[in-house]
Amino acid sequence: MDTIKQLKWRYATKKFNVEKKLSEEKLNLIKQAFNLTATSYGLQTIKLVVVKEQETRQSLLKASFNQKQVVEASHLLVICVQSDITTTDIENYYKNIKGIRQTSETILKPYRESLVNMMSNKTIAERLQWSANQAYIALGNLMTVCAVEGIDSCPMEGFIPQEYDRILDLEKQGLKSVLLLPIGYRADDDMFSTFKKVRRPLNEAVIEL
Repeated sequence: MDTIKQLKWRYATKKFNVEKKLSEEKLNLIKQAFNLTATSYGLQTIKLVVVKEQETRQSLLKASFNQKQVVEASHLLVICVQSDITTTDIENYYKNIKGIRQTSETILKPYRESLVNMMSNKTIAERLQWSANQAYIALGNLMTVCAVEGIDSCPMEGFIPQEYDRILDLEKQGLKSVLLLPIGYRADDDMFSTFKKVRRPLNEAVIEL
């Protein structure tokens, strides 16, 4: 697979083929890619909500400023963050490390205490922003994986998070919606698919020291 060719192929899809759906195999690949996304400290304070049901997506349309990708795509991915990061979250994370890697408590304790201290010194708003930064890492990862796999996507910030949280009942799960990524396959008549990419010359985008 030519990665650069696929990155040139991808674009923010404006019109999806409503008849063409992702296979379960492809969807599972996307879910695994999300779970393997790098996050700060590996803490994973983000979650992915996969919205398949057409009725549910239709109810989200108004809160998406009537952007049709939400209902036309094969699946709607909603990237969410935890509404807060607690000491219990951090302790559970380090228990998981200990169980999987068999790392000794002597080694883990100072790292755990340092992370607890750092998060405790942040306000709730700062912790939410910290988690939102991780959500953007996940978005970039998912878009790249989609491109490599020949799956179309459209990253979206233009929606009303509070309405999404209400309709998807995210508050009860301790989550807040941050980003959307409709995924599927482009419609043949999406004129945006034929547009040439507009990017800076590489020597203006990258500085080598």
